[in-house]
Amino acid sequence: MGENVKVTVDGVTKEYAKYTTFEEIAKEYQAQYENLIAAVIVDGKIYELMKSVKKDCEVSFATQKDAIGHKTYARTALLLFAKALYDVVGVKQKEKIKVEFSIGNGLYCSEKGDVKVTQKLVDEVKQHMWELVQAKKPILKRSCHIDDAVKLFEERGLYDKVKLCRYRRSSYVNVYELDGYFDYFYGYMLPSTDYIKHFDLIPYHSGYLLILPNKNSPTVIDPFEPREKLFSTLLRTTTWGNMMQIDTVGDLNNQICAGKAEEIILVQEALQERRIGEIAKDIFSHKDVKFVMIAGPSSSGKTSFSHRLSIQLRTLGLMPHAIGVDDYFVNRDKTPRDENGDYNFECLESIDVEQFNKDMTDLLNGKEVELPSFNFKTGLREYHGNRKKLGREDILVIEGIHGLNDKMSYALPSDSKYKVYISALTTLNVDEHNRIPTTDARMLRRMVRDARTRGISAKRTIEMWPSVRRGEEENIFPYQESADAMFNSALIYELAVLKQYAEPLLYGIQKGEPEYFEAKRMLKFLEYFVGIPSDNLPHNSIVREFVGGSCFNV
Repeated sequence: MGENVKVTVDGVTKEYAKYTTFEEIAKEYQAQYENLIAAVIVDGKIYELMKSVKKDCEVSFATQKDAIGHKTYARTALLLFAKALYDVVGVKQKEKIKVEFSIGNGLYCSEKGDVKVTQKLVDEVKQHMWELVQAKKPILKRSCHIDDAVKLFEERGLYDKVKLCRYRRSSYVNVYELDGYFDYFYGYMLPSTDYIKHFDLIPYHSGYLLILPNKNSPTVIDPFEPREKLFSTLLRTTTWGNMMQIDTVGDLNNQICAGKAEEIILVQEALQERRIGEIAKDIFSHKDVKFVMIAGPSSSGKTSFSHRLSIQLRTLGLMPHAIGVDDYFVNRDKTPRDENGDYNFECLESIDVEQFNKDMTDLLNGKEVELPSFNFKTGLREYHGNRKKLGREDILVIEGIHGLNDKMSYALPSDSKYKVYISALTTLNVDEHNRIPTTDARMLRRMVRDARTRGISAKRTIEMWPSVRRGEEENIFPYQESADAMFNSALIYELAVLKQYAEPLLYGIQKGEPEYFEAKRMLKFLEYFVGIPSDNLPHNSIVREFVGGSCFNV
């Protein structure tokens, strides 16, 4: 008789044969969960369902609606897509894709080989994906010695992964196999193809768009809404990376180790400054514009961008003046509260929209206006004689979360407004099949700044992040395509700089704390980067807004 182990789930203990997979155990409990179980947490550590139980343990489950489960589902869907594409065209032609960036609820994958993306090809690949799902093909994970992994990747022409392996501290690397197809993925994977029941695949521009459910509706594929301005902005940054011959973290590390870090910084900063200058010239060409409305998600570098844009506007003969929408907060006793009873400073109702529009309209009509300032200690709007009147060359640069929402500036003529969307839209990849989510880069920025300027721990930043993201989803992202210009504030080198600041903060999060899993994930992610010091960063760099040393009041 085989040896048994005790597994405790939600306070109830059962015995299982040793080496029973967690997938088998999860199936017993799946009916108790509304969403698909995608991973298991064993004694405070995350495991894939394909792993087996080896000792007495306490277990809980992560579903597709949890951040861990959602990312696991998306990663497995990518593996399924890559395998299906390889089966359909990989033997006949040179096939190679790069997972570029997310567009709405889709992942855009560019074709890097000799394959022309057509509707017919996409239909064939999608059909084969469904065939693999129905066949319930197992996904196997093996730990390979780094030398064996390099040989395997070289045989398949996956040289981006070969470069990455050079910087692995461990002697072993995990490789996934799906029906004879081998690949490396950063993160967890589902145990078989039949878990991927919700997806779509369509041609988009010259590549593919893999459409997946969002975390809040894990069984629903929403219709794809094209975001052409966002796509063009992301493509521009990808082109910059290609020009600098930096496509992946391995490329970046190679150049840093070759002593080119300072050159990378200077070229990237120059490219950003050129783009800011282009936006300034476009604003200048619209002679009726008096209000530049700047909006973007948390940690986008809005303040530094506003200063740099103002300098560029001055070179064109304009006189920019900063206006903070935050100064138009309603008094604290009138601030709406969220579902948890906390003040909701991110909803439109937290702003005195009527007073803002009255003041801006008066300024537009040539009147002198006394502008308010908000006292965040007392929670009251105050007036201290800050009077302003717009001259012929004056222009107001207004930074605020609702800048792209016309309800915020309903009384202002549309031709008097120029709207700019800014975000840190990371386009650097770990390797060609492992993208770096924009939200990861922004969270690291915020974590470093919170610790430096507010004494807020990394634990608290991670804890607050879901609430921050909800506010962005509601108040910013729906309006991004209405912008007259978009600016990507991400710098190709910045994660190599942020690494030195973020790692000590993340190590401060203890095992057993709810934020521990996210901290461990981020630490593992930062291991891929060779760090560079911040000494050579220009003092007007957007990265300075987070690590310190900016020449602007940020």
